[in-house]
Amino acid sequence: MAGLVGRSSELARLDALLAGAGLAGAPDVVDIVGEPGIGKSRLLDEVCTRARGAGFTVLRGRATEYEQHVPYQLFTDALADAGPQDAGPALAEARAVMQGIRKVPGDGSPDGPSARFGLHREIAAFLPHLGGQGLVLALDDLHWADPASRELVDHLIRHPARGRVLLVTARRIRQTPTSLTAALTRGAVGGTVLQLALEPLSEQESVLALAPDVPEDRARQLHAASEGNPLYLFALVHAYRAGGPAQGLVPGPHGDAVDPAGLPAGLAALLLDELATLTGSQRRLVEAVAALGDHATSAMLTVATGLSPEDVDDGTGGLVVRDLLRAGPGGRWALRHPLLRALVYEGMAPRWRAEVHRRAARELARGGAAATERARHVERSLTGWDPEAAEVLTEAAARFASTAPATAAHLLGVVLGHMPDTPDRFRQRGELVLARARALGVSGNLRESRDLLHTLIETSGKDHPELRTRAVAQCAVTERHLGHSPEATALLRRELSHDPGPSPAQAVSLQLALGMSALLTASYPEAREDVVRAVAVARADGHATGEAAALALASLGEAYEGETETAARFADAAGSLTDALTDPGLADLCEALVWLAWAETLLERYGDAERHLTRGLHIARRTGQLHVLPHLLTSRAFIHLTTCRLPSALEAAEEAESIARAAGSDELLGFTLAIKTLVLLLIRPLGDGSALSTGEEAVAAAGRSRGWWSSLAWCMLGHAAFVSGDPHRAQEAITTAGGGPGLPLLQPSIRPGQLDTLAAAALAAGDVDAAGRWVAQAVREAGRLGLDGQRAAALRGQATLAEHRGETARAVQLLDAAAQQYVRCGQSLWEAYSLLRAAPLVQRTGQGARAAAMWHRAHRIAAGGGARLLVDLAELIRPQVMQEAPAVPAQLAELTARELEVAGLVARGLSNQDIAARLHLSRRTVETHLSAIYRKASVPSRAALAGLMTRVGLGAGT
Repeated sequence: MAGLVGRSSELARLDALLAGAGLAGAPDVVDIVGEPGIGKSRLLDEVCTRARGAGFTVLRGRATEYEQHVPYQLFTDALADAGPQDAGPALAEARAVMQGIRKVPGDGSPDGPSARFGLHREIAAFLPHLGGQGLVLALDDLHWADPASRELVDHLIRHPARGRVLLVTARRIRQTPTSLTAALTRGAVGGTVLQLALEPLSEQESVLALAPDVPEDRARQLHAASEGNPLYLFALVHAYRAGGPAQGLVPGPHGDAVDPAGLPAGLAALLLDELATLTGSQRRLVEAVAALGDHATSAMLTVATGLSPEDVDDGTGGLVVRDLLRAGPGGRWALRHPLLRALVYEGMAPRWRAEVHRRAARELARGGAAATERARHVERSLTGWDPEAAEVLTEAAARFASTAPATAAHLLGVVLGHMPDTPDRFRQRGELVLARARALGVSGNLRESRDLLHTLIETSGKDHPELRTRAVAQCAVTERHLGHSPEATALLRRELSHDPGPSPAQAVSLQLALGMSALLTASYPEAREDVVRAVAVARADGHATGEAAALALASLGEAYEGETETAARFADAAGSLTDALTDPGLADLCEALVWLAWAETLLERYGDAERHLTRGLHIARRTGQLHVLPHLLTSRAFIHLTTCRLPSALEAAEEAESIARAAGSDELLGFTLAIKTLVLLLIRPLGDGSALSTGEEAVAAAGRSRGWWSSLAWCMLGHAAFVSGDPHRAQEAITTAGGGPGLPLLQPSIRPGQLDTLAAAALAAGDVDAAGRWVAQAVREAGRLGLDGQRAAALRGQATLAEHRGETARAVQLLDAAAQQYVRCGQSLWEAYSLLRAAPLVQRTGQGARAAAMWHRAHRIAAGGGARLLVDLAELIRPQVMQEAPAVPAQLAELTARELEVAGLVARGLSNQDIAARLHLSRRTVETHLSAIYRKASVPSRAALAGLMTRVGLGAGT
């Protein structure tokens, strides 16, 4: 019970959390932090005991210092901790997924349940099913967790498992990687993480619990020497009771002196004293257990130490009696405490340590273990260049590339570090460097990846032009993710200027990379010729994929610049070529589908865009092209938001965010968070602050660069600020995005929508003149674009201005026109918003039935699409809209506001020509509306429609 001394307040808080686990507003994660030996693990023990007593299933895993490159070691250890009472299909499946990453031979393909980010979602989905009455997942020594486990913890912090699931972690603050600290800090700020910092124990607490039989003066000295650290004090008291000499029992002031294991030097000495009396064979066993880790079974100890099975059994039995060894799941042995393991391992003779690992690797190979299982021991047995060992590590890296890229990068680094740097191996080294740089890039180490590629580019020179060009293309992507698009552009242009130049296929790839860099820096006109040249080169070379990609990029560039007709022509050509290509044919240029989908999104061709991005997602996932996924996912999120499918929009936005965070690209993270900001704004209720905080993080990540991603982040922050009631901040954010009041630096393709928000913010702030200028600009810009959605945004801005001036009928006419434009282009979310804006105004004009129809359609769209903000807005205006208004029956519920209006005029006896004149429509449009009305309302004729409208009370005053 030593570690629980003085922890009553922490236990009380943990008891309360267990009682309220899964309730709204309760933290989902507990983060226990403190110095080595302070009692973190003991507190975790007690939490687990109490959780089991309360009916929870408890899974406990411990990260280990010498397995930091074994992917998901922390979670496989936790799942191994489950007892027979916890067995079930969900547990079996979760174990299979986790074990499959490390132990099942395969080719590393990410197209399956073990794909990196799919695995995160899969495990999060498993957790609620692993415990009938609730689950506590306790993760000890989190500071030593492997990178893959850290990513999974990050995911669980940002996307807590549903139901009664509590994640409890214990870690040392100073040894925790920065990325994990940042994730836990974000969670603490957001209220999902509760941090418990364990402080040193007082003298009274310590002495009463740990040294009640020690003379008072000596107990006081021992406490002073331990500085309130329970483990240190326990070791001192143990030494005192064992009859150790008085001198040395109380070390002098140790200050910050630590040993290699991170312990105060005095504590390390006390722990090592326990080993001094071991026999030779016992010492060999203790050292072998320290080296073998989770492979330390009795059979493996026999192989590693050279002792007989009988000697191993006798030795382990004696070490158990001395409480140096403890039995674990699966017949594995472990040292009593990870700190003791660290001291033993670091104290081993280097040759003996390498030999233990070598014997373990050979035994695993004899048993048919996969390269991924052998890699750790192979790595630690290396003392020089070994081609066979290098082959094992390279194979393991390839298999880990999609699920644990940081481990893959580490293993390739080990191979490169031992490989002779000779001319005959340059090509082989270059391929390994490219693979390592790729793994580093997707695991968030962008700068290290870029440095490797820079070195390869310079050393390749004229002797290896193909290798150099591949390095340049890969480096350009890395530079863009680092926010260095100008550097990427310069690098690409230098490579294209080489004589002899790259092959046609490589030239196309480099020119496309130039165009993408230009897009991100809002300078597409400067790269327009390069993209057109890429089209010509690819066409002349018969490179259909390259031609399709160049056309798609040209379409996106022209759409971005507001050249709608040109963009549409390019999109048509790119779509025709792309649709004729096979998936393997598109795999090498999967970004073509990114560019095409985004171009079609900007052109408001949502069906085509979704078809192409869905195909792109399939190809990118199957081929492991993680750098493509965030762009496809953000496009999906934007389309699903616009077409009012908010839950799936949020799912796509959050997956894009996860990949961007893992990649370590601030600008890419800013871009994905910008899209997520807009989704959160619509999916969360009125008054929720998550969109605003996400927008602020997006801006902080993207910075103030003059690029597409940064400007989008500022715009989304502006929308969130406006909805939160801060029009001044909204104006500041959007004008910052656009480089001034006229938004000259903002892409023309989205200006009208931003100008609409600016105008509304200006009116809210009392600046009518500014609102008028922005509305007029929106009308001009939308007219040039010729896009229904952007025209609708301009109409909405005009309506806001008309309403402010008291021109209610004019405002209704404009909002109605905006809603019809949104219907035409399929932007149902904004149709619903326009109808909600119009409904109270229509009610004021005495058209109660029409106002009710507008409200009902808007409410149905918003509720069906998960747009909680609009649902809340609808409920707010319901009293204004529903005054004496008859309910719309189910038979008419599917009619649009315009169709209901036409039906009402039919009921009043107006002819098609009269209706067309009244509504400023063509006669053919009225006939089209009537055909749709007959079908939706299931009526056969004009007379039947008029009768229906009269019966339900909507035949007059419409």
